[in-house]
Amino acid sequence: MLSVREAHARVIAAFSALPAETVSIADAAGRVLASAPKARLTQPPADLSAMDGYAVRAEDVPAAPTTLTLVGQAPAGGSYDHALKPGEAVRIFTGGPLPMGADSIVIQEDTKAQGSKITVLEAPRPGRHIRKAGLDFSAGEAPFPAGHRLTTRDVALLAAMNLPWLSVHRKPRVAILSTGNELVLPGEPIGRNQIISSSGIAVAALVRAWGGEPTLFEIAPDERGVTEQAIVAGAQHDMLITLGGASVGDHDLVQDSLKAQGFAMDFWRIAMRPGKPLMFAAKDRARVLGLPGNPVSTMVCALLFLKPAMDRMLGQAGNLPATTPALLAVDVKQNDQREDYVRALARRQPDGSLLVEPHKIQDSSMLSVLSWCNALLVRPPHDPARKAGEAVQIIDLSVLSGGY
Repeated sequence: MLSVREAHARVIAAFSALPAETVSIADAAGRVLASAPKARLTQPPADLSAMDGYAVRAEDVPAAPTTLTLVGQAPAGGSYDHALKPGEAVRIFTGGPLPMGADSIVIQEDTKAQGSKITVLEAPRPGRHIRKAGLDFSAGEAPFPAGHRLTTRDVALLAAMNLPWLSVHRKPRVAILSTGNELVLPGEPIGRNQIISSSGIAVAALVRAWGGEPTLFEIAPDERGVTEQAIVAGAQHDMLITLGGASVGDHDLVQDSLKAQGFAMDFWRIAMRPGKPLMFAAKDRARVLGLPGNPVSTMVCALLFLKPAMDRMLGQAGNLPATTPALLAVDVKQNDQREDYVRALARRQPDGSLLVEPHKIQDSSMLSVLSWCNALLVRPPHDPARKAGEAVQIIDLSVLSGGY
């Protein structure tokens, strides 16, 4: 069986960045840049006042109190378009441009006004309360590289740079096919031997949260013809996700249906728990990732393989999720030959360290345990028995993007 890293490497190698499209800045949050945008202006465009007060020449107020002559105003959106002469002051407001010759702002609380005479009660320093031109950014600056996923903060910055349109990678179109006679959708009548299909809904939510456009197909019964038709339709997307039916049992029809459609099977088993029956197949530009049927296995494998594949289509590296160190809260037994992703609860300690405790039940059908946990304890193959207090690696689910 392949290791997790070998399988991951094969999956992401099969994908490349999707073409670029242009979107409005108002719709750009969460999108991934296809090219690095550059500022179209300098901000501030000139030296501006950061406070309400008076623009002065610092050399005119070597000590306080000193009285100056008021000669004009510079409100935000307006200006005083004359050079400041010795002994003069200009009334200025936050955001107003400094008059020529001024080099300091005296806040209004440090002055006393009597008609056109302004008494400065505290001597200013050159540069005091001034936002210099280009303090925020300058024309031509490129704050984000291609491949950067835009946050709402990023969008605010790019809008301020006078960028109404951005070039981003097209969203991956992902088809999702659940298979099995035993499955029904939430709210449908449930037969005696049937269960609710939750995995397709969960994967569609993940695809959407990770920047893609999901298409959730109807559940395919265990009929070869129906499965093949769904695969043909799914192959028109950037990626087809199948859920269940990828093993070699009498009712597991996905592999045979893919082969009948000319797909080459790359692999269908990996050395991990949960998620051993993971499948990957390709035909021309079509790619199929077969996730295990058990719902917890589906979710864990989606994090490790689906998200990296989507990241690659969005022009990103497609790395496995990062791990972080933690300390075991309890003893754990020796691991076997499969890399184990143990559902666990991590708690931050007063010293800042993370203490992680695995759930006592690790059945891959139990979504309640996955919902309860906030971390996956990653145990390498043949990891020896470990005592409470030993250092381990976890995937901290609480810091993942997309609401996993």
